[in-house]
Amino acid sequence: MTDPDLSELLDLALEAARRAGALLRDGRPADLGVAATKSSPIDIVTEMDIAAEKLITGFLAERRPQDGFLGEEGASSAGSSGIRWVIDPLDGTVNYLYGLPTWAVSIAAERDGERVVGVVEAPMRRETYRAVLGGGAYANGNALRARPAPPLDQALVSTGFNYVSDVRTHQADVARVLIPRLRDIRRGGSAAVDLCDVAAGRLDGYYERGLHPWDLAAGDLIAREAGALTGGRPGLPADGDLTVAATPGVFEPLQALLEELGAWHD
Repeated sequence: MTDPDLSELLDLALEAARRAGALLRDGRPADLGVAATKSSPIDIVTEMDIAAEKLITGFLAERRPQDGFLGEEGASSAGSSGIRWVIDPLDGTVNYLYGLPTWAVSIAAERDGERVVGVVEAPMRRETYRAVLGGGAYANGNALRARPAPPLDQALVSTGFNYVSDVRTHQADVARVLIPRLRDIRRGGSAAVDLCDVAAGRLDGYYERGLHPWDLAAGDLIAREAGALTGGRPGLPADGDLTVAATPGVFEPLQALLEELGAWHD
């Protein structure tokens, strides 16, 4: 942490995520409902997603008015400082709607297009994950390290499913073929939390098709700083076609198998 700019960005991301997490945890109305839908009728936005993003962007803009934003619920501005905040105010919205605990606030800072800070606040776990480029990854102050690699057939791998019917049908076909080749598959419902679980050694790997930059920006950095490998299709970075994160030794065969199975297309 020798770069004061990164220290400042990390402190701001931590505080913004803490405030948004508290709002979501303590302010969830008993009659919470769906405020809007996105890609399909089951791809939802709640009033709390919107409120949390407004809180985060307001807090950051007040302290760094020249920065840009990219947020899931519509925040978008180029800025002039070279810093852009990539924000998912509530990753795991369906879990949150149903009262399930696996959801998080995800905030990343990019400097000149490179991710340099990532924070994932998981209030119901009482865990705050953070990473700075080149500085390692931590949860509640404890250093994170990805698990030693097991053979692929002993790997515990998580995934997620799209909200568009045709896409999720193919994803289910891929999972059906994968399951006999792994220890098991999990489906947590939050990409940010899954990526942090890879970083924390709770999963050997994770993959998903259809993520957006705000879904993976912070978690990808946290996983990499904990010693995991991340990417997309072979030779490409993690993106909307495919995101793969895994401990070294699991990453390569898992990525190759996903490519063989066409996990990145219908």
